[in-house]
Order: sequence, then structure tokens, then C-alpha cells
Amino acid sequence: MTYQETCDYLFNQLPMFERQGKDGYKEGLSNTLALDDHFGHPHRAYATIHVAGTNGKGSVSHTIASILQECGYTVGLYTSPHLVDFRERIRINGAPISEEFVTTFVDNERSFFEPLHPSFFEITTAMAFSYFKERKVDIAVIEVGLGGRLDCTNIITPILSVITNISFDHTQMLGDTLAKIAAEKAGIIKKGVPVIIGETNEETRPVFEQKAREMDAPIVFAENHPEIDSAEMTHDGGMLYHTHCFGDLKGDLGGIYQQKNLETVFHALYALAQKGFLCECNDEVNKAKGIHELCHGIANVAVHTGLKGRWQTIQTNPRVVCDTGHNVGGWQYISQQLKMVKCNTIHIIFGMVNDKDIESVLELLPKDANYYFTKADSHRALSEGVVKELAARHSLKGEAYPTVYEAYKAAIQAASSKDFVFVGGSSYVVGDFLKNCL
Repeated sequence: MTYQETCDYLFNQLPMFERQGKDGYKEGLSNTLALDDHFGHPHRAYATIHVAGTNGKGSVSHTIASILQECGYTVGLYTSPHLVDFRERIRINGAPISEEFVTTFVDNERSFFEPLHPSFFEITTAMAFSYFKERKVDIAVIEVGLGGRLDCTNIITPILSVITNISFDHTQMLGDTLAKIAAEKAGIIKKGVPVIIGETNEETRPVFEQKAREMDAPIVFAENHPEIDSAEMTHDGGMLYHTHCFGDLKGDLGGIYQQKNLETVFHALYALAQKGFLCECNDEVNKAKGIHELCHGIANVAVHTGLKGRWQTIQTNPRVVCDTGHNVGGWQYISQQLKMVKCNTIHIIFGMVNDKDIESVLELLPKDANYYFTKADSHRALSEGVVKELAARHSLKGEAYPTVYEAYKAAIQAASSKDFVFVGGSSYVVGDFLKNCL
């Protein structure tokens, strides 16, 4: 098969959560364990860091990987979903997995895995772990796909576990309370393995504390020991952080929510340093080297790892920004940032998928913006007409467009050079935008 034929096979022949929702999610680890045994437990050949959470786990994973790359390590990075190309999910030092490896892996292994009837994510995880072993990475940052306890990445025994935060998402699979969702995410906590928790509340914190006690796992709550004094947006769409120990740090990832993510990253780095994975800062020369690596890693996350869609500035005059925030937890920050934008008029291209709490998200959107309701090229996408109808209940006014391209074209035609255009509501909306509109 060609690369495109292989991708079509993976996307269309295997159960896939991104396409089918709950019906594409396979609960349990039996297939994963069978695949892992078949491939010789490849994840045991390198150190791993496991990252879970409702929001921010992608940004945290990419930032940690960027800093480790800056320190000179060969770093694997496994994340999901992709926005434009399947190969975005599996990277080494920022370079996507080769098309040849993808096609050869599927061609050679179909006869084994097809009788298992695996999901798309189960095969992709086996592919990533095998690729990292073949390319001899020093360490791999592994992002949980969904949940934690029963996620197929959870066969690894990492040197560090990270859980960013908990909010309502995927409730039909993870539970209808924050405590239940936290219990699923806490399933990645392993015996004796340190765990960093980014944010908690009165419902989730006891869940993490209890699980850490059961597993005798050292636990650190990043929110208890803030490193960042303050943060501000920069003119180019990034962030400037004023910190206790490292002075002023420039971050290339936009979004006011990145401050919370970076606090989590700092504490992950402290834990990694204790395990010998970062520069020892026991003299002035090494201290300076360590700060240099940290600064460059944080300032070049997108360059080092290819991360897109985090309050990403696409153009100016008018300024166009896209963001993959897709649930209430994410939109609590996005809505705040939209209020901070200085412009004449805000134009918002917006669509969501059918298993999200769209009513709560719509309530957070600015009432005075011009809306372009649309749907992504996904079976899970809500139709543009339904989104428009629901939005009207929240006093949001605009027109409906059948594709992201048509919505964006209309917004750009309507916008003046001093206006602001935002694209978001779903990773799939942003993916369509990046693929078809640029």
C-alpha cells in the first residue's frame, strides 16, 4: 500500500474514537498486551514520561519534549489527535515518523493484528512504541489518549507520571463527576513512581492523594509551589513569564492557560533532574547551562516539536488565531483571552462535535462577536445548522456554513485590517482550517 492507502486503512477499517466517538473506543488492555508481547515489549527499551489530564496534556508533553531535546537527548513524542497528517502523532526530536515506517509496519503486521480486531489507537500505540525502540530514543514522552486507567498507553512503567488537571469531558466513558474522572486519570500512577499534579479542587485532590498512598508514589501538587510570579501576552502572540528562579522566560505557545501548564512542566523538570535527566546545577557553569537549555526549550516548543493550534497566530491585518480548546475547561480560558483582545470587531468561526457540552461552552462565548457557525469534516461534528440554532438560545448571532473553508472565507471577506478572527471549538475545526484554508 502507498502511505495514503495505509492512512485510509487505519482511519476507515479500524474502530476509531475520533471518527465514531464511544463506539470507536475499546475499553480494556487485552489487545494492547497481546500487541506488546508480539513486538517484544518495545517500551522497556527506553525511559518514558506519562502525561494525562483533561486539558493541557498536549502542551505539557510537547514542552517537556522540547526542553529534553535542548538538553541533547533523543526524544520520542507520542500525542493525539493529529490536526493535518497522521505522522504528527509520532515524532522523534520533532521529526514526524517516516511514511515508509508507517506503511511497512501495517503491511508486515496486518496478518497478526487483524484477528484481534484492534482499535486505531491500539495499533497506533504499538507502532509508536516500536518506532521509538528501532530509532533508539533515550526517552519518550507519552500522552494518554483517553482517561488513563484503561488507556492502552498505560502498559508503560514511566520514570515520571504527570496529570495536568480534571474537568468534565468524555463523561459517557470516564464518569459523570470530577471525582470519577480523576479516578480514571489517577490510574496512570504506578508503584513508587513520582507523580506531578497540575491543578486540583476539593473533589479531585483526595482522589489523587489516596491513589498515591496506595501506590507508595511520591506526589507533588504544582499549585502548592508556584514558580511563576506573573505572565503577560507578547505582541507576537506568545507569553512572557516572570519567574522566581529563572528570571523572565519567553514562551512561544500562546494562550493565558499556558501559565498553568508551565507550572506543571517546572515541577516535572525538578523531578527529572532528581533522576539525572537534566543538567546538574551544582556549580555556576552548569547552572547557567541548565537555565539556557530551559529558556530555549520553552521559547521554541513549536519549532522543536511541531505543536500547532495553541492560541496560534496565523496572520496579522487582520489578526487570525486558532485554538484547539474543545470543552468547558478549555473555553473558560479562551473566553477570558477573547475579552482581552484589542480590536474593532471579533469574528468567530465555531463548530463542535456531538459528545461535548456545547450549551455550557456557548454560554462562555462573547455576545458581541460576529459568528460563522460551521462543521468539521468528521462524522462526530454537529451540523452547522444545529450549532447556529443552539447558539441563538445564548444570544449569539451569525450565519451557518457547511465547511470550515467557506466559513473562514466569509469571515476574512467581512473583516477589516483592525479586526480579529478566531477559529476553534474543536480540534477537527482547527485541523480543517490548517489543512484547507492556508
